[in-house]
Amino acid sequence: MAPRGEGGAAAGVRLQVGDWWVDPAANEVGREGAPTRIEPKAMQVLTVLAAHPGRVVSRDALLSEVWPGVVVGDEALTQTIIKLRKALRDNPRAPAYIETISKRGYRLVAPVRSVDTGTPAETPPRDAAPPGRPVAGRRLRRLGLAAAAAVAVAGAVVVYVLHADREVAGGAGPAEPADLQQTAPITVMVMPFESLGANAEQAYLAQGIGSDLMTDLSRLSDLRVVSPAIGPSARNAGRARYLVLGSVQRESGTLRVNIRLVDAATDQQVWSERFERPADDLFAVQDEIVRRLVALLPGKLTDAAKRELAKRYTRNLEAYDYFLRAQALLLVRQEAANENARALYRKALKLDPKFARAYAGLAMTYAMDYRLAPGESPTALARAFELAETARLIDPDIPEIYWALGFVHVQSRRFAEGMDALKRAIALNPSYADAYALMGGIYNYRGESAQTLPLLRTALRLNPDGSYLYYVILGRAYFYENDFEQAIINLREAEARNMTDVETRVHLAAAELAAGNREAAEWEAVEIRALVPGFSTEAWLRTYPMASPEYRSRLTALLARIGL
Repeated sequence: MAPRGEGGAAAGVRLQVGDWWVDPAANEVGREGAPTRIEPKAMQVLTVLAAHPGRVVSRDALLSEVWPGVVVGDEALTQTIIKLRKALRDNPRAPAYIETISKRGYRLVAPVRSVDTGTPAETPPRDAAPPGRPVAGRRLRRLGLAAAAAVAVAGAVVVYVLHADREVAGGAGPAEPADLQQTAPITVMVMPFESLGANAEQAYLAQGIGSDLMTDLSRLSDLRVVSPAIGPSARNAGRARYLVLGSVQRESGTLRVNIRLVDAATDQQVWSERFERPADDLFAVQDEIVRRLVALLPGKLTDAAKRELAKRYTRNLEAYDYFLRAQALLLVRQEAANENARALYRKALKLDPKFARAYAGLAMTYAMDYRLAPGESPTALARAFELAETARLIDPDIPEIYWALGFVHVQSRRFAEGMDALKRAIALNPSYADAYALMGGIYNYRGESAQTLPLLRTALRLNPDGSYLYYVILGRAYFYENDFEQAIINLREAEARNMTDVETRVHLAAAELAAGNREAAEWEAVEIRALVPGFSTEAWLRTYPMASPEYRSRLTALLARIGL
């Protein structure tokens, strides 16, 4: 049997795809003149499609075959398809090579044959069923492993071991939201609003306006709001049909908000408007933006949905300002910042006693107190639960309130109740990435870390730039699954995003030691003691919600070897 190369082609043998010759071994395509080199991952996608000409290959199948065991998010595949089309000079609007099949995947529509034999590849009917994974798997297993290992995708720091559609135990919730599968509604992505002006402290206002806009739109059943990937290398093309972009400036009592709606499929600006109003008109501006967006986006809204949009969390501008400042501090997860956040939430509630989200935020500060200062707040969890319930009673239709309630339950190790709260949050907002991530955390705490992975895959699809907590949860799961390499990768990503989180460093120290990196583990131990003088694993675990005796025992034994 002849030796095989990438994509199942015999070594040194080219494929003819339409007018282009394809050399999988060299990662080159050509038609006339000098050949064009393409990325190895792009070649792998092309060879998988070429192995099934005329058939639809699902996105999940391509992700599983080309990035085996690695979660890179849908956008990695989207960008690879874009690069392939560019190399093949293909027009996505009238494709001669790669056709997008909405909600399903991609299909190679050009004829395929081997150059050495001239034998046309079998082309099944265009409505044939998608190929089975075993066929593509056999082909890809013949890929040159050395070549594949040399091309890690930038940012691919999380590994996917389980199928995304694996059913979670006990019916605790779907591994994938239904709207990511076949019947997705209109997709909208609200990009982070830019803060303009010399006052850098106003960044929280821009962040808060953008976040509230996402929450308002997510209440509509006709829309799915997708979180953007953030950062200089982020790629959002193909993740949503419409993009909302904005900037905010507040100075000298004047509020300026610039807003744009862009059709991502055509890069055409659908709507643009500048609002310049007195700063006290912030809520009116927010309401107007939502109304205008809803009027411009396709689809119809029921009267009930319109009434829902008219609801504002608070009509007190000063209370809202305190709330936004508190939200920013809460993310720090340090004792001093937590205390400052609590004071700001209380100021917001003094101005508006019916501000449900401020109650939920205040509940979070008490739940964090239980972890950050347990000796000083022995009744913190009881108080946190009382406040979260107050928020729920004031407004039972806000997903963030159920997330806060779920978080409080988790800290109390009431995992079933926490899961119920998170399922309610997802029912209100099927694109709520944080809820899927916390669900994954619950499985980890219960000693079922394998169940964590598909839920985090969903969370990262919805929010590719999830907070450091996503990577902590993933790192923990891989650690307890004995995949120490991936545990270290993810925990280091979490550490880079939050250098002061003790939980991250505790698990990173254990993972490094388990991987045989004693020096790195001892360095983490030094950092832990710097953050928490007199740190004791036994004391730390008293308020840590890990309920699995096996996991606690493994963690304790490893940390004891480095004096923790």
